[in-house]
Amino acid sequence: MKILHIDSSILGDHSTTRQLTAAITARLRAAAPATQVVYRDLAAEPLPQFTAAPGAEDAAALATALEQVLAADVIVIGAPLYNFSIPTQLKSWLDALAVPGKTFAYGANGPEGLLGAKRVIVASARGGIYTPGTPMASLDHQENYLKSFFGFVGVTQFDIVRAEGLKVSEEVKTQAMAAAFGQIAALQAA
Repeated sequence: MKILHIDSSILGDHSTTRQLTAAITARLRAAAPATQVVYRDLAAEPLPQFTAAPGAEDAAALATALEQVLAADVIVIGAPLYNFSIPTQLKSWLDALAVPGKTFAYGANGPEGLLGAKRVIVASARGGIYTPGTPMASLDHQENYLKSFFGFVGVTQFDIVRAEGLKVSEEVKTQAMAAAFGQIAALQAA
């Protein structure tokens, strides 16, 4: 198995999503010890912004990002909620992946995703509570966006490990982290 481990939080060692992605990757490696991991820190080394005509260096960086995804069996993504959405560094990475003929194709019946064999596990962290049925649910442009994007490119194995309400109180944070680590412990390698 090949894992692509992506972090995008700007908070470094203080990042909840970095803790969660590390735990997810460790859990998957423990279940399948021969696993290979490629790590990419989008905050430390951001991809260039999406443009119509990238220069040679930018085009090479974007091509490398795409090749890493195409080579992976599992993609573990740290996706904190910033201002109701994902970090700009993560958005730039997703832009590099939306490539006709590589990750999706247009056909007579509309677009068809080409990454159906991939599994994506998102480590989501949120200061507030945005799950469906809550007053803030309509402001979730993070998890819904990621699920839509990866659905568009054909991913059907999509899981979210969520730590939510981290800024509500210490009690809520403790419960949210325990629940997230419980989800991680239950993850299967395949």
